[in-house]
Amino acid sequence: MPDALIIAHGSPADPLPQEAAMQALAVRVALWLPGWRIRGTTLALPGALEAAVAALPDAWIYPFFMAEGWFTRQQLPKRLAAAGMAQPQQVPAFGHEPQMPALLARTAQQAAAARGLAEAETSLLLAAHGSRVSRASASITEAHAATLRQQTRFRAVITGYVEEEPFLRDAARIDGPALCLPLFATRAGHVAEDVPEALAEAGFAGKLLPAIGEHADVAALIADSLRRRAG
Repeated sequence: MPDALIIAHGSPADPLPQEAAMQALAVRVALWLPGWRIRGTTLALPGALEAAVAALPDAWIYPFFMAEGWFTRQQLPKRLAAAGMAQPQQVPAFGHEPQMPALLARTAQQAAAARGLAEAETSLLLAAHGSRVSRASASITEAHAATLRQQTRFRAVITGYVEEEPFLRDAARIDGPALCLPLFATRAGHVAEDVPEALAEAGFAGKLLPAIGEHADVAALIADSLRRRAG
């Protein structure tokens, strides 16, 4: 049966919690893929990627990133090659999954219903990373926002970024009921610190939801993607 490595960026300042989170995610994905060997790791913990590649040298590579950008197209292949995987079988990043818009919609709609919020009266704020040098994060975020505007009944679907305009601290100045859904794969510094700080600066009175990568359905989504790719 095939093998797979699920790889996230991780947190260089505090790498161990994210490394543990990726290992736990790999266990959950493996429940959906009987017979597969699945490992999770990060780029941030020294030696972790190299150990994972040594254990599963022919694995499919699943980038647990929200956008196809510099890290997935240049840094990750470079790191894999240095670890001994010269021609990795790398699938598109997590944020580009065809099922992502449906997962975002379902997450937001369930959160609104759980809080007794009428969808048509509630604004949905998508918080994302953004970048001053690359359009990758903003492009996929805006694409998801456009789909959600078509497929849901939220009063508005708004985008805000940590590192580019429209900055989250400005986009979060919303009147009326609102939800903020972070489009991040993991709970690292941006989700734990930057997003809440921006919302507080804006006076955001709505509910901050967990990062989409923490959703309970993510393991099954990743497993389905790997199963399709491996054929």
